[in-house]
Amino acid sequence: MFRERGEGHGEERKVEEGAGAGVDGQKMLVRVVWRCADTKLLLSSFFLLFVLFILFPLLPFLSGLLPASDIRACLSGLSSTVLPLPPPSPVMMVVAAAAATGGIPSSPSVTASSAATAAAAAAPPRAAAVANYHPAKEEVAEVLAGSSSSIAVVKRTFNAVGSAAYLFIQMGAYRGGPNTFAVVGLASKPLHVFAKPTFLCEWLPHGGTTAAASVAGRAILPDWGYGRVYTAVVVNCTFPAAAAVGADGSGGRLVISASTGGGGDRSANATERIEALVEARGDVNAAAPPWAAPPRREYLYCGSPLYGNLSPQRVREWLAYHARLFGGHRRAHFVLYDAGGVHAGVMEVLRPWMEKGLVSLHDVREQERFDGYYHNQFLVVNDCLHRHRFAARWIFFFDLDEFLHVPPPATLPSLLTGLSGAAQFTIEQMPMSATLCLSSDAPRPPDGWCRMWGMEKLVYRDAKRGVRRDRKYAVRPRAAMATGSRHRMAGGIRYFHYHGTIAERREPCREFTNASRVTVDGNPFVLDGTLRAVAAAVKRFELKSIGPRLRRTPQ
Repeated sequence: MFRERGEGHGEERKVEEGAGAGVDGQKMLVRVVWRCADTKLLLSSFFLLFVLFILFPLLPFLSGLLPASDIRACLSGLSSTVLPLPPPSPVMMVVAAAAATGGIPSSPSVTASSAATAAAAAAPPRAAAVANYHPAKEEVAEVLAGSSSSIAVVKRTFNAVGSAAYLFIQMGAYRGGPNTFAVVGLASKPLHVFAKPTFLCEWLPHGGTTAAASVAGRAILPDWGYGRVYTAVVVNCTFPAAAAVGADGSGGRLVISASTGGGGDRSANATERIEALVEARGDVNAAAPPWAAPPRREYLYCGSPLYGNLSPQRVREWLAYHARLFGGHRRAHFVLYDAGGVHAGVMEVLRPWMEKGLVSLHDVREQERFDGYYHNQFLVVNDCLHRHRFAARWIFFFDLDEFLHVPPPATLPSLLTGLSGAAQFTIEQMPMSATLCLSSDAPRPPDGWCRMWGMEKLVYRDAKRGVRRDRKYAVRPRAAMATGSRHRMAGGIRYFHYHGTIAERREPCREFTNASRVTVDGNPFVLDGTLRAVAAAVKRFELKSIGPRLRRTPQ
């Protein structure tokens, strides 16, 4: 029992305990609740939302922003949706248990694994699997069994996602003889440096006419260690001589099984089967196979990938000069690779020589996707080597700002006759200034530039001694399994290197002198007019071969 004074009447009346508050008690409860600031704000917010919910369709300036149905769904979602808290991690549960008991649980049977199971059961269900979505992995604390101190070990997890590099990227596959093949491509550089990836070669004949054959492939890395994310790889597949691998023209398929060999993820040895080469019946002429026939040409040039804003005039000079040096299209062929540098101006220079059969052009711009050394130069030249293995007696490898020269009275054929027993040789470099010219060759009005060719204007050679310089090379393709490695030196042949001029689309002469010796930026230069002396003969050869089509070629 307690006494309550009636409001406004000055009288007291008795109320039974637990019998409820009456009318006056209810009013007092409302006043107490209303005085609470948080409750007042909550009720005001709900009232405002209710008013907006009712009046929104009647407001023309707002109704065009969102449909009323969307607003109602949004407002109803706010009142019904409760954001779930993330489940506690097993490690936190074990730590909480330790804090409650004064240490880590002493019973070996009570481990964090069971705690994790309980947590997983209490946690909200995970979202449905989504492509390219990788859920988090949880850590687990495991209590050591049989330990007097009940020590717990936190077992960390590693969430492996994606792939750092492709296992193998094939560019080409070629038959190199009756029982040997070469597969040229790119592979992960770290994989080949820090692991031992393997290749298995299989020959599968068409129709099962003969038994399948397999042999371990030999991986050759010809990049001198210059590889980046990817390195060039030549997989040599040499089957036993007695194996039937399509040399009779029966056809078949060469399949390569590439394995990581414990590289990358050591718990998994990933293997990919690649159909590298398919030969139809009759593709190999068993009566006159290419490896038994003499080469069609004496010389073949394999170019490095062409990229950047190349000068059409410099390309014109280089091509005319070497077409003459190699003896024209009947004795030589040039294979060029476009990595983005063959624009319309360069194409106009190549077109007449392509029509004559002297030049072939391959578009290799797609290789720019794969981060390799120097636009995947080693990949490209090795593909060229094996693709044209039987096409020429010698294959040359150098760049478009480099001009080969054989000092007279020797000629290129006579020089190579003396190297008949060699499988390869290197060529000595003669570095030339890319900007220093004779004062008499300075640009004159009205053109503002001299119409002499770059090879006849740039006549100063770097005379610094004791410097290791790059060398270029040539190989006998039938005796080579890969290219890019060092070779023996051959005397009597060298190349003049006009570094960077191929990418300069302007007048090359920017410094002038009349001295026979001059020092520029600490480097000594001497006058060397070797290529200037043959420029007139090169121009006549071009005119005779393709006519005057390129006379107005721009820089």
